[in-house]
Amino acid sequence: MKDIDFAVSGQHYLFDVQSFAHTILAEGGERFRYALLDRTTQGVMDDVANGTSELGVVVVTSAKEPVLTAAFADAGLTFTELAASAPRVALPASHPLVHAKSLELEQLADYPYVYFAQDPDAPAAFYEEALSDVPRAKSIACTDRASLTELIMAINGYTVTSGILVGITDGSALTTIPLETGVVLRLGYLARAGAGLTPMAERFVAHLKRSLDYYANR
Repeated sequence: MKDIDFAVSGQHYLFDVQSFAHTILAEGGERFRYALLDRTTQGVMDDVANGTSELGVVVVTSAKEPVLTAAFADAGLTFTELAASAPRVALPASHPLVHAKSLELEQLADYPYVYFAQDPDAPAAFYEEALSDVPRAKSIACTDRASLTELIMAINGYTVTSGILVGITDGSALTTIPLETGVVLRLGYLARAGAGLTPMAERFVAHLKRSLDYYANR
């Protein structure tokens, strides 16, 4: 994209949207051109590596970390962790298991699993959801956050997320429940190795860290 003042690419999470909004509102100005891009994992890496975006917001699961770290290095990128959280199951209010204190994946076997599609040749480690490699009888791939939420609500499905579903209005259509697993989610950002951050990128990272610190530890 040409003539963009500041751009961030990210996987399909909401917390970067809130941080991006706070950053550009604080910057102000009579004229500006910004971009916030939802991408696959490979798309985020490509955007940062080729300069389309200065930063890429991603989640790295502990089980996939070695593969992702190697992929980031091969692309000339570094990952900076800002917070860690445990995976949670996201369910609609109508779901029969919505009042559970915690869940195991076996309890969800009869319900459709909705997840974000990756590129056709993407390795398993590039999938955004923790435990994405567990076989499921019913699954639906989406490319859009809104479609994923609507589908989960319409079919009493579920997904596995960081649990940080906050948007600008500090709310969500889905309820999250702790998932019984030892997997850890590391939330942070990608930048080009050896490149310093612009002042606007530094402000975005500061907003993102405050948001993640708050919501990851609630």
